[in-house]
Formats: sequence, C-alpha cells, structure tokens
Amino acid sequence: MAGFLDNFRWPEYECIDWGERRNVIVSVIAGILFFTGWWIMIDAAVVYPDQKSLKHVFHICGVFSTVSFFMINAVSNAQVRGDGYSDGVLGRTGAGVWLLIGFMLMFGSLIGSMWIFFGAYVAQNTAAYPGLAVFFQNVLIFFSTLVYKFGRTEELWG
Repeated sequence: MAGFLDNFRWPEYECIDWGERRNVIVSVIAGILFFTGWWIMIDAAVVYPDQKSLKHVFHICGVFSTVSFFMINAVSNAQVRGDGYSDGVLGRTGAGVWLLIGFMLMFGSLIGSMWIFFGAYVAQNTAAYPGLAVFFQNVLIFFSTLVYKFGRTEELWG
C-alpha cells in the first residue's frame, strides 16, 4: 500500500503557480475543516447543555481526534521513508510506529463517533443533532488531517 499516490498528479494549470502557494492553500483548507468540526461540536454543546441530551463523555472522541491530528502531522513523509531522518530514539521505525498509533487513534475516534451516533441517538429515537455533531466533528478532523498530511507533498502538485 505504500506509495499508492506516487503516480497521481494534479492537473497543471499555467495560470496558477502551485509551487509557491501549495502549503498555504493546503494549510488554509485543513484549518477550515478542523475549525468547522470543532465549531459544530461547540454548537451542539451550547444547544444541548444537559447530560441527558449530550453526555460530556462524548467529547472524548473529538479530543482524541485532535491529539491524533497533531501526532500524524508531527511526522513528515521523509521521516517515514527514511530520507531525512536517521537519528532519534528509533529512527525510521519509531516514526512509522508513531504514525501508526496516530492513525489508530484517528480511526478509533471515527468509529467511536459512529457508535455514539447510531447507538445513543438513532437506536434510541432521540434528537439526532448531538450525535450528528459528534460524528461530523470527527469526520471533518479526519479529512483535515488527510488534507494537511498528504496535500503538502510535492509529488502530488508537480
């Protein structure tokens, strides 16, 4: 599965120089997705402040998604490939293990938010907005992680 995006390239437009603005554009898009996810969850917490409608423990999925966002983006692609990273505690292996733990946290949070949405709201026939907020928060943080992690690579942009 390694390198499945190696042969993928964005279309090259002559009117836009992506080379200089690539990191800025990707950072802005990822930031907007991350902000929107947290904004939806904060809105749900304000609209449903009591424990009966939105349990406070459901915020753990968003916190773990945020922690995994930082874990995943702390490791560069060059460190995982072993190009620019040879020192450190475990070198390339440590970077790969750190990235694996980050992705496991991210997918665990995403699966947990689906369980919260379907188990606590859809199956109980209660107001679905708090469950949707938990789910969309984690989905948007997940996509912001992917956009930031893989959008900054030079191979995709040319």
